[in-house]
Amino acid sequence: MSKITGKLHSGQLLAKRHVTDDAAGYKILLDLLAEYGYTEETPIPVAIETSRGLLVAVLRTGKRRVFAINPMAAARYHDRHSVSRKKSDPGDALVLANVLRTDMHAHRSLPDDSDLARAIAVLARAQQDATWNRQQMSNQLRSLLREYYPAALDAFAAWTNGLCRPEARELLKLAPTPAKAARLTRAQITAALKRSGRKRGIEADTERLREALRGDWARQLPLVEDALGKQMVALLIQLDAACAAADDLAKAVEEAFPQHPDADVILSFPGLGVQLGARVLAEIGDDHTRFADARGLKAYAGSSPITRASGKKSSITRRRVKNDRLNHAGYLWAFAALTASPGAKVHYRRRRDERGDWHASALRNLFNRMIGQLYHCLQHSHHYDEALAFPPPSQATETVAA
Repeated sequence: MSKITGKLHSGQLLAKRHVTDDAAGYKILLDLLAEYGYTEETPIPVAIETSRGLLVAVLRTGKRRVFAINPMAAARYHDRHSVSRKKSDPGDALVLANVLRTDMHAHRSLPDDSDLARAIAVLARAQQDATWNRQQMSNQLRSLLREYYPAALDAFAAWTNGLCRPEARELLKLAPTPAKAARLTRAQITAALKRSGRKRGIEADTERLREALRGDWARQLPLVEDALGKQMVALLIQLDAACAAADDLAKAVEEAFPQHPDADVILSFPGLGVQLGARVLAEIGDDHTRFADARGLKAYAGSSPITRASGKKSSITRRRVKNDRLNHAGYLWAFAALTASPGAKVHYRRRRDERGDWHASALRNLFNRMIGQLYHCLQHSHHYDEALAFPPPSQATETVAA
């Protein structure tokens, strides 16, 4: 249940209601706002501690401004009213109401993104979560195989994404223990590879896999080995589901993202493909008035450094409060740009060799520069231009001198 509190500019309490998380509760909420002066011309701003969910979707109808107050920021406001650190729903509602009453200018309302951008955000974040879940399940399976089935790890080591490959999962289903793997025939291995979708190099892989699975490896006792095999099959079922979810969501992103008007601009940047570009759009949105300038977007992404000064002491460090998803996408973007953009690679090497940056620091600096360029291109609907993004040193010097 949510507590809704209304306040006048003077701080006077207007109304309190318990709003249930269903259609009846949402109707009570909207009727309450209308009763106390909400119209399309004079919308009542609303403060809430989350930016997602049905309640937020209901509140965002019309021209109402919704402010998602960070719980950490709201916790700091509690000390204005009480130092005992007590917590209750009425107290939280009072704090949120006073945040907008006194400091609305210091907080940013939820961006006015299009419906398509919000749908892409849902799909891109879900695909990212599914990818992380797939990797987690793969790591668990790898750890288990190391305990009793190292032959499988050696056999699949030559494949990219090893255990996540359909060939590896098909073979593990066929032979969940080293004893069963040692008895596999060439025909059985070939059939498993074909079931997984392989069409080329089947004969060579069949021989390599058969030799690796029949190698001389340390073994568990037979009963223990069978038990571990059953545990492995259970993990394999979960990995299959995680792989299917990641693939299905990736296809959904590939269908939705190219339909967005900003997709062409985003995909023109080196290092950004459909999946990574969709993640970037999901976090920055398509409300071009959301950030006043490129510096705001850089701070939001956590790519720009932060200066901490007190008295005679000052330090410049990386940002820890940021959009973690956008920051993660930025690291992958900058890393991929090293092979897709000659200018990006030169910039990275300059940061490493001349400035002495570590790898992560140099990539963060490259991401900081490229996301600033992305902001400019999205504002003016321009595609990426390598010559303008990373001009030769002589040209850059002439530009500065002019």
